Amino acid sequence: MKKLLIVIMLLLIGSCQLPQEAIIPVQQATVKDWNHHSFWYHPWGKSGVHKGIDIFAKRGTPVLASVSGLVIFTGNLRMGGNAIAILDRKWQVHYYAHLAAIETKSLHWTSRDKMIGLVGDSGNAAGKPPHLHYSIITLIPNPWKWSTEPQGWKKMFFINPAEVLID
Repeated sequence: MKKLLIVIMLLLIGSCQLPQEAIIPVQQATVKDWNHHSFWYHPWGKSGVHKGIDIFAKRGTPVLASVSGLVIFTGNLRMGGNAIAILDRKWQVHYYAHLAAIETKSLHWTSRDKMIGLVGDSGNAAGKPPHLHYSIITLIPNPWKWSTEPQGWKKMFFINPAEVLID
């Protein structure tokens, strides 16, 4: 418990620093490996809108932590399949889904560029080309992003990953 409190305190202190840069979370991927119009695309299956981007790569390609942070979830979800969530120092949750394998553990600190999993097609991506679904959810909503689009009120909790990833 002490370890968790120390990590949370470090996150709070670190959140006062300069903005951190997020790297593309698939090894050797570039901005050409995803559709830049897929964020908040509607209609998108059972979820209604696509709240992230899909980075396509060969099955088994290493998935890297796009930022340093606390791994707050590892496990299997109905739609996301094998998934990981990392809380960064800016109170943003970086969500990685459809993994073939998870290579990290919950409540561990991870560094930017560390391998945390492998690209796959788990969850509702089964039978589709292997890819990483990557979303960024902010715990501090931006009311200026409210829109009249489908599920538009939810948009204030999501950040378009394509706008923050560095190549």
